[in-house]
Amino acid sequence: MPNPKRRHSKQRTSTRRAHDALRRAGLSECPNCHSMKLPHRACPSCGWYKSRQVIEVAEA
Repeated sequence: MPNPKRRHSKQRTSTRRAHDALRRAGLSECPNCHSMKLPHRACPSCGWYKSRQVIEVAEA
């Protein structure tokens, strides 16, 4: 199996890793309760998705 002949420089390594940073999740507002939720998923606080209740959420 081939091995690298020379060591990669710090700049080359950093350039390759430039796109590995984590990004914030794209949140959207729930139209029913106006809390932030992940898009295309049921709201964890009220249980609504696409203008209907899809999961039962216990009231605190």
